[in-house]
Amino acid sequence: MDDHRWMARALELARRGEAQTHPNPMVGCVVVRGGRAVGEGFHLYEKRDHAEIVALRRAGERARGATLYVNLEPCCHTGRTGPCTEAILNAGVKRVVAAMRDPNPEVAGRGIARLRRAGVRVDVGVREKEAQKLNEAFAKWMRTGRPFVTLKIAMTLDFKIAGPKKRRRSVTWITSQTSREEVQKMRHAADALLTGIGTVLADDPRLTDRTGLPRRRPLVRVVLDSRLRLPLKSKLVRSAQGDVLVFTTASIRSARARALSRAGVEIMRVREKSGRPELGAVIEELGRREMLSLLVEPGAELYRQTFDADVVDKFVFFVAHKVMGIGLGVSSPMVQWKGRSKLHDVTVRRCGPDFVLEGYLSNVYGNR
Repeated sequence: MDDHRWMARALELARRGEAQTHPNPMVGCVVVRGGRAVGEGFHLYEKRDHAEIVALRRAGERARGATLYVNLEPCCHTGRTGPCTEAILNAGVKRVVAAMRDPNPEVAGRGIARLRRAGVRVDVGVREKEAQKLNEAFAKWMRTGRPFVTLKIAMTLDFKIAGPKKRRRSVTWITSQTSREEVQKMRHAADALLTGIGTVLADDPRLTDRTGLPRRRPLVRVVLDSRLRLPLKSKLVRSAQGDVLVFTTASIRSARARALSRAGVEIMRVREKSGRPELGAVIEELGRREMLSLLVEPGAELYRQTFDADVVDKFVFFVAHKVMGIGLGVSSPMVQWKGRSKLHDVTVRRCGPDFVLEGYLSNVYGNR
């Protein structure tokens, strides 16, 4: 019970680094001696030190003979900092409890082995599922070089994903304010946000992270735009500061492309499929740019494309307790996705008056 309690604290500390550890994982650490915490820490990329180093420094001499709880296996290699395993040994810690092994191939059990060889007792797997969920994007990127893809949809009970237009570029909200705030939290946790040009033309969205919470890098706003129809007067273009990326199949030397570039929009031509930017190529490029997590907020066409391309790792459906009615709004494409046989870990929870259906279409850890 004590192990679970202290690991819960380590996970709580790790979450404080959300959007601030990129491209590193979120890690929290607690040093416990005599039944009380004598040192705590969590990782922030700009402050360099790993969570274990911060916690050990705060514990000082009290770390000798203590137990160290950390949500991710301590590193044993030298990168921007020295190995955490050596700091743990030098501090005289007698036991280490890690929630999970590190998916980084440079570590991958070596940190645990190093500690055990030195006589430290190491236990692994306490609150493992929670720890894996926390750093699932890091694990996907480490193992494949691609971002973890989450598909977000808001819909009614009769499967409508957009309401009828009352006037040009007006928005009829499907879900509640509570759900929309939850979506902002999802944007905050993401490195990039992807939508299609149809959504931009219909709604003129900003696609920003409006939580006001700190983040290491700005949210990259990505648009699939085959023919470069992105309006120069759109909110996206007017707010572009090097954080708007357009993937197209059109010429990037056209007058239109030059005008968008001058406005601060980056344009990249990629291979096409059925006349549209090929999603696999888009995701590969985002991975090369160290985008660990991608949130997709699609219209009907992009919704269908993502499932056809079999690139979705996780889906999050916000369902409003309302019916829009026959002939009104935009219906959700009832697709038969390729990964449906792999569907797992499905949960349903309340979000204000709405409910949220969440589940996985892939397993980045390969342990199911």
